[in-house]
Amino acid sequence: MPDSTALNTLQDTASVPSTKPLSPMELAVRRFRKHRMAMFGLGLLLLLVLYVSVGGLLSQGYCTPLDQNVRGEDWANCNDTSLKLQPPSGGHIFGTDVIGRDIFARTVYGGQISLLIGVSAAIVEVLLGALIGALAAYYGGWVDSLLMRFTEAMLNIPSLFLLIIGARFFGRGLPSFNFFGRELTGGVVVIIVIIGATSWMYLARIVRANVLSLRERDYVSAARALGASDRRIIFTHLLPNTTAPLIVSATLGVANAILAEAYVSFLGLGVQGATATWGNMLDGAYQYLETAPWLWFFPGTLILLTVLGINFVGDGLRDALDPYSERHV
Repeated sequence: MPDSTALNTLQDTASVPSTKPLSPMELAVRRFRKHRMAMFGLGLLLLLVLYVSVGGLLSQGYCTPLDQNVRGEDWANCNDTSLKLQPPSGGHIFGTDVIGRDIFARTVYGGQISLLIGVSAAIVEVLLGALIGALAAYYGGWVDSLLMRFTEAMLNIPSLFLLIIGARFFGRGLPSFNFFGRELTGGVVVIIVIIGATSWMYLARIVRANVLSLRERDYVSAARALGASDRRIIFTHLLPNTTAPLIVSATLGVANAILAEAYVSFLGLGVQGATATWGNMLDGAYQYLETAPWLWFFPGTLILLTVLGINFVGDGLRDALDPYSERHV
């Protein structure tokens, strides 16, 4: 006869529901959701995206030079010198600039371009950094030496200096183009390429360090023994296992790109013409720091909030994607 105590123990064990182990992605999501500042930053970014996307529906008014009601980007670019430097009011909630353009509308459409520049430049940065770092680590030898010496040479040149020089010589005289119904100057593409091409170096070194440790793993040796090509090993087995630093770098790269665009636009070398960005809205505002503070307060605050939110999200992703994180799940 089986012992009754043992039977009761087996029954109690059977009645306890089995806990399904969490996948690494589920663990990362749970860690991220418990990161209060990251959730605050994510909420802040969602509000800013909502502002630049839905705010265009609210930007409309009467344009005196055109003698008609206009909305959208036409309202953002409508200049009425009789309304220049008007403080915030019911008709212009953020006031007007030095030639009478509505600042609220320009922050909405300028925010779209600033975020476009930030995201696109971060994509260029991640592509260059991941590719150069992975190639240097995987092939080693003279390929590694050549790529790393080039990376170190780029690190020794101030990226802001390269950005200013590149924007000065390549940012003018380029034709405008249509992007999803918006007329953008060629300087937008130049700024995106230059920012991305001058900010990949730290990511390349991080990716190289990770790939150096991964290329000796058994699954890489097995893939090589099965006849997998170098391209397949790099893009299928190595780079997917470095997603954590890539995601964090891409997130923080957006903030750095927005700030870099603001730097060069403040110096008058960024996006030119009627295309507004938060950065070029600050150009010339320094002349009215006390007499018309709304010229710099609203675009400057939006830049601050965007960079703050992105940095909070980046910190949360770094902690969430770290397999050795001590944050409780």
